[in-house]
Amino acid sequence: MNDTVRHTDTGTPRRVVVTGIGLLTALGEGTAATWDGLLAGHTGIGPLRGYDPAPLRTRIGAQIDGFDPSRHIGRRSLRMMCRGDQLGVAGATLALEDAGLADGELGYHTGLFLGSNKDMPRMDGLVDGVARFRHQDGSADLAGLGRNASSALAPLFYVEGLQPAAVFHISEKFGIRGANDFFAGTADASAAALGRSFRAIRRGECDIAVAGGYDEPTSWWTMSKMDGLGVMTTRNELGAEACRPFDKEHSGSVFGEGAALLVLEERNRALARGARVYAEIDGFGSGTDCVRPPGTHPRARGLTRAITRALRDARRDTSTDYIAAHGCATPQGDVSETRALHDALGNAAKAAQISSVKPQTGHLVGGAGALNAAVTALALHHGTVPATRNLHEPAAECDLDWVPGTPRESRPRTALALARGLEGQAAALSMRAVH
Repeated sequence: MNDTVRHTDTGTPRRVVVTGIGLLTALGEGTAATWDGLLAGHTGIGPLRGYDPAPLRTRIGAQIDGFDPSRHIGRRSLRMMCRGDQLGVAGATLALEDAGLADGELGYHTGLFLGSNKDMPRMDGLVDGVARFRHQDGSADLAGLGRNASSALAPLFYVEGLQPAAVFHISEKFGIRGANDFFAGTADASAAALGRSFRAIRRGECDIAVAGGYDEPTSWWTMSKMDGLGVMTTRNELGAEACRPFDKEHSGSVFGEGAALLVLEERNRALARGARVYAEIDGFGSGTDCVRPPGTHPRARGLTRAITRALRDARRDTSTDYIAAHGCATPQGDVSETRALHDALGNAAKAAQISSVKPQTGHLVGGAGALNAAVTALALHHGTVPATRNLHEPAAECDLDWVPGTPRESRPRTALALARGLEGQAAALSMRAVH
């Protein structure tokens, strides 16, 4: 393929479209499995598997059943990947296959932009390696570990633990040598990765970009780390009904593992090769609440700014047919998100159809923002808005149209995909239909 990046000389921003989507969630592997599951009202939330969650306050999650990474990744590479990286590479593979771009090297004109909350390699090797380094009184023998770490830990332990490891693995597999970035964080990270890829194509850094996020937040490490922060529900007895965005009984998030990767492409290039186009991305904005995490500003001023900037970037008014809400199901988060929508959209907020898919997929944490972008592109493409499951009676102040109960075939033309991070960061992507 031609490795020369084509720049715009007229000063007119290039247009960016979505031509591929790769999803892995607890609803299934592949975009169709997740989308069909969403419309059918299925949920992947259930008791946590793979370890004993009894010490945790939250003992439910949305885990992927039957994922076989060897279908997408060679044996040599698998030795250097944690589960989150495996999901990321698989998601990129599915997205590029969906776009018809999985064959051959993609070269310098293709960029790669990823977001994740990864901060540890696989824990089994770490536990096995360091458990024996203790003094007789049971205290940790750090000096002994330091002297013997090279033999106690697997040689590839530190390579596997690198946060942006999936950037290398995806680049190697598909010969991606163009612009790239990795964003560490929660839902905002993968949304920022998509925003960065959108801008890279629009200003001519690359013609194609693989972008999105992935995470394994149902792992023991992440669950134990997040268990005491007050952002997850403790209503384990409710099972699949525990995640209730914007409902008066909302009590917190339920985490889900997965990946959401999208292929973005310069519009004229995509049309010239006859690519299927899901939607056009026409704007991106970001902001921050600037409060101590895991709190949020009462009016979610970071999200308000993100939405306002995305609409300004898209050069359109506030009228929006569909909004993929962050909808994390915490009382503070849901109410502040509602206020932000009122502040950013004014009277147009009341007319928008707004939903959260987290009661079905779980909160993908680092991949959640990209999942919302994928759901938005699919809603615009298929003309159907997914519902918000488990919403029976809206909470006080959550006074918008949350699409409770069943999906709607409403043929949306304009949309927003939202993401909020645990750190108070927020991002918004503006999209429009192409048919």
